[in-house]
Amino acid sequence: MADEEILEKKNEELKEGSEDFPLVEVPISERKGFWSISVVLLGFTFFTATMWAGGNLGVSFKFWPDLMLLIVAGNLLLGLYVAILGYIAFKTGLSTVLLGRYSFGDWGSKWPDFILGFTQIGWYAWGTATIAILLTKFLNLPQGWNIPLMILFGFAFSWTAYVGYRGLEWLSRFSVPLMTILIIWSMTIATKDAGGLAGILGIEPTKDMTTAAAITIIFGTFVSGGTQSTNWTRFSKTAYSAVFGSLVAFFIGNGLMIFAGAYGGLVYQEPDIVNVLVKQGLLFWGIVMLFLNIWTTQDNTIYNFSVAGCNFFRTEKRRYFTIGGAAIGTILAILGMYNWLIPWLVLLGTFIPPIGGVIMADFFYKHKMKYPKITNIKFQKFNWSGVLGYIAGALIAKYSPGVPPINGIIGAFVFYVIFDILLKVFGINNNHEIVVGEES
Repeated sequence: MADEEILEKKNEELKEGSEDFPLVEVPISERKGFWSISVVLLGFTFFTATMWAGGNLGVSFKFWPDLMLLIVAGNLLLGLYVAILGYIAFKTGLSTVLLGRYSFGDWGSKWPDFILGFTQIGWYAWGTATIAILLTKFLNLPQGWNIPLMILFGFAFSWTAYVGYRGLEWLSRFSVPLMTILIIWSMTIATKDAGGLAGILGIEPTKDMTTAAAITIIFGTFVSGGTQSTNWTRFSKTAYSAVFGSLVAFFIGNGLMIFAGAYGGLVYQEPDIVNVLVKQGLLFWGIVMLFLNIWTTQDNTIYNFSVAGCNFFRTEKRRYFTIGGAAIGTILAILGMYNWLIPWLVLLGTFIPPIGGVIMADFFYKHKMKYPKITNIKFQKFNWSGVLGYIAGALIAKYSPGVPPINGIIGAFVFYVIFDILLKVFGINNNHEIVVGEES
């Protein structure tokens, strides 16, 4: 069968949108506006683990100017990173794993598929274990309830992801305002307990942390999710929706989570946000917030896994991967994922950010912001500029001083360009085989 016939058949197979277009560009007719994109991304960034990270900052820095400057700087860097990826997703209509085919090649893209899917399953397992363990603790249930609750929530949280973008949007529209109200309520109580602003400013930290470590925590806690935020910004109708929706979620939304956790940690010298709510007499509302907070991230997380799985196996059956991912995450939760958070964050901060750096270099430098449509390309097995650039970025993130995630992004971008130039100098073909020359 001729290449053109194969591509035509593939195009017909992939036009169905009931599975949220896991293998093709999102068509213009399915694009969403600013508020829709923003609320889905906000639901993603409203996450309990981020508040825990903020709590560790709160016990380590004075409120002004140290803590505030760190929160603003760290979340601005994260927001800008995600906004750039959001713009790429808007321009192409593609998710991170599909962008990986251009950046890493057909076979090479399977590494981003694996590492992104693997880390998201880890977060899903952690969230599932967290809600089960904390409910058992705060409701004074027997320890034997842990595993049944993990099984219950492990599959229940995947429901909105199974529905797709519409399910994620519906839950976020309901939960984000409620969580915002509770956070403001908690911070009001904390301010009163501290004796007002003067009391806040007078609190001395009880632990030590370097500035680089603090920025790494702020940036690294959500850099994995930020790298995959293209799964939703690809639905953006305009560049404004993609870029400013990303900034609203990852600069303001994630910043609010960090700030809320840090505020409670500072006032009560308690990094655990749930324990802070208990001290404030908000146990019932704390449980409600915890449930909604975790659910709005869990469904996005398992959605990420399903999209990565579709690209890895080249199938459009995203819902099968949603259920399968929920099962794997539940098993990991039962095996003790709750205790692995810190090593998990270190892993994310090292191996995820260079993927974003490679994608940016491929899009802006190599392709000059114009990708041929994915259904019109027969990809090479490897884009060696991307593969080698990623390895260099990951090594830089692992071994260089400063802020590892940011070092990894910059290193991967720079070395992608260097390797691409060297390959051209030595006459090595590193281009895609374009079958039909349309551009997206």
